Amino acid sequence: MKAALKNKNVIFSLLCLILIGILLIIPTGFEKQMYVNAESVKAKVLETNESTVYNNGLLRQGSQVCQVELLGGTFKGEQVEAVNLLTGKLEFDKLFQVGDTALVLVEKSQSGEILFVNMLDHYRLSAEWFIVLVFMAALLIFSGTVGIRTIISFIFSLLCIWKLLIPMLLKGYQPMILGLVIGLTMATVTLILVGGFTKKAYCAIAGTGLASILTCFMAMGFGAIFKIDGTVMAWSESLLYAGFENLNLTQIYQAAIYLSCSGAIVDLAMDLSAALEEVVEKKPDISSKEIWVSGMRIGRSVVGSQATTLLLAYMGSFITVMMVYMAQGTPMISILNSKSIAGEILHTFVGCIGLVIVSPLTTMICSYVYKKEK
Repeated sequence: MKAALKNKNVIFSLLCLILIGILLIIPTGFEKQMYVNAESVKAKVLETNESTVYNNGLLRQGSQVCQVELLGGTFKGEQVEAVNLLTGKLEFDKLFQVGDTALVLVEKSQSGEILFVNMLDHYRLSAEWFIVLVFMAALLIFSGTVGIRTIISFIFSLLCIWKLLIPMLLKGYQPMILGLVIGLTMATVTLILVGGFTKKAYCAIAGTGLASILTCFMAMGFGAIFKIDGTVMAWSESLLYAGFENLNLTQIYQAAIYLSCSGAIVDLAMDLSAALEEVVEKKPDISSKEIWVSGMRIGRSVVGSQATTLLLAYMGSFITVMMVYMAQGTPMISILNSKSIAGEILHTFVGCIGLVIVSPLTTMICSYVYKKEK
């Protein structure tokens, strides 16, 4: 029995790896070249010149001139002059120092000569790969084979979002249906990879599915009541100006509400299902009512911490907005009624309600399935 289950898990893991390979090679349909006759390469800063940089209050404007050595691309090894244009926006502006590694854009002429080199930003890909490897190593050390399946699940979910969800949203597919289908697909794959082909995984999938559908309806319903449109999302206006004015940003925003809390819903469903499976194994003669009572007790404790985690995750990225309101002495009624804060409240509490309802739904399913199995 255990050997057969193990073989199923291995086969499913291999199938997921094949799907990952397919997702990696399929095009998104948006691979157009943004810069013609140009290439982005890594470069090392050798010298800097800030003589044309001037302060305008808190902002820096002008341009910083850097002498850099190109570390890749067609002109690898060459030392060239690069310009770092300052726009007066703290969010985007940066100053380089000698020894920094930067990402630069090398613009070429038709004959292949360097026309201009633009300093794009500090080079961060090495650090990003390092932190990813640390994450994977930690999973493998503390979780073993489950850690391997978790990594597969993580990569699969990431590719589903990048290769399927985002391109299909840009192409005009219905956001909520698309988000629900892809969200449930990622949830199913994750739960089977982590829990295997077991009753606890099936119960968690069923509980997640029901809670996800209800959460989607709540996102649409409360979104209409709050009168929050999709322009509350960062960079949403840029999509309209980039030629995607037909996109329904409001529906995309509502689908994003569900997707952002779907991971917590999956987590809670699996926690409850696994805990109740353990309860049934320790007490095989337990009744359905006792399973229900135990599940609700477990759920109450877990939901409280999960809801707080969700609140902190959302509000942590919104802390500076709250600081601005407080620094200006804005009345609380105006803060709570503002579009940005109301949108965050909608985001947070729809997710929290989704967490609350997944607990009794999963418990109800487990009380039936585990007793049915006996």
